[in-house]
Amino acid sequence: MIRWIVIFLIIALVAAIFGFGGIADGAADIAQIIFYIFIVLLVLSLLSRLFRR
Repeated sequence: MIRWIVIFLIIALVAAIFGFGGIADGAADIAQIIFYIFIVLLVLSLLSRLFRR
């Protein structure tokens, strides 16, 4: 999942450098959404390991 975040951030940076603002905004928004999903899944995983013991 981190891999997808990095890919979309690179796409956003390259698009911003070449002046494609709409594509850069879209890629950055997608990366941000995936990052938040990753954080939620990470917290749930840590909590489940904590309560399993």
